[in-house]
Amino acid sequence: MVDVFSGRVLVSRDGRSVDPEDALQNKVVGLYFAAGWCSPCRDFTPVLCDFYTELLEETQPPAPFEVVFISSDHSAEEMEGYMRAMHGDWLALPFHDPYKHDLKKKYNITAIPKLVIVKQTGEVITDKGRKQIRDKGLSCFRNWVEGADIFQNFSS
Repeated sequence: MVDVFSGRVLVSRDGRSVDPEDALQNKVVGLYFAAGWCSPCRDFTPVLCDFYTELLEETQPPAPFEVVFISSDHSAEEMEGYMRAMHGDWLALPFHDPYKHDLKKKYNITAIPKLVIVKQTGEVITDKGRKQIRDKGLSCFRNWVEGADIFQNFSS
């Protein structure tokens, strides 16, 4: 993941700048392509919030997982409002960073919402993260960790 966001800055839900190297090291990362104006996105985001909360706050040690939101909102204000109102305590690529277009192209994003689960290298584990969370819940995370080739001590 460090490769994918190398030289970039991410932001937290409360607007703090975050170094991706520190935040994403040795984690499975979900690239969440979505927007506040998108009804299916607003439908899935609470499901993703619950999944994220269970993995990070209700397991010991916290699961090696992070979400990075890639916005398709129409303005920075829309993106910030959507994040404050509905998002978990995950990270985002800043609205004005043109890199979001490269990411959409790299991961072949033609519709939203889309949750692409990737390894540290940016290589795709699955581009069906949304479906897997809906169908399997937390159990899908173990498969993602196995596909990520990261050392972990996670049990569900």
